[in-house]
Amino acid sequence: MLIGSIVASFVAATPFLFYLYEYVPLEAEWETIFGTYKSIEYESANVAMWVLSMKVIPLLLSLIWFFTCKHWWYHALLVPITMFSFQLISALNFDARYTDEFDIIWLLPLMAIIFPSIYLIRAKMFDKVNNHDKTMEELEEEFMIKPKTVWGKVKQYF
Repeated sequence: MLIGSIVASFVAATPFLFYLYEYVPLEAEWETIFGTYKSIEYESANVAMWVLSMKVIPLLLSLIWFFTCKHWWYHALLVPITMFSFQLISALNFDARYTDEFDIIWLLPLMAIIFPSIYLIRAKMFDKVNNHDKTMEELEEEFMIKPKTVWGKVKQYF
């Protein structure tokens, strides 16, 4: 329950976390307790932190979605997670001249594995529907993890 509350609080706080870059100075050098950051290509520490927050927040939200998703298709979330990871790595190279340009090339092998796998799962589900007279809702319900107690049902939301 504590972990669910922490996750829900983090998700609710993401708009505030995103706008933390507003407190970063516009100068190229930024003195922090961790050291000095010098922005070369961005020419502003504020812009560099904005770019970083544009990559970190969606990645963290996608990871939370992946680890809490109860649907059969949750492996499809690996594609945006990988994309945001590549973008974060390129953003951490703060002074990279070209970011977000060739990430799709790195995603192609992952998509070549995930898309056919999801299609095969879907095909098996439709095969069960056609051969066993089950509806899609009944099959999706089979794949879902359901709590057995009232407290478990309340816990699944937090």
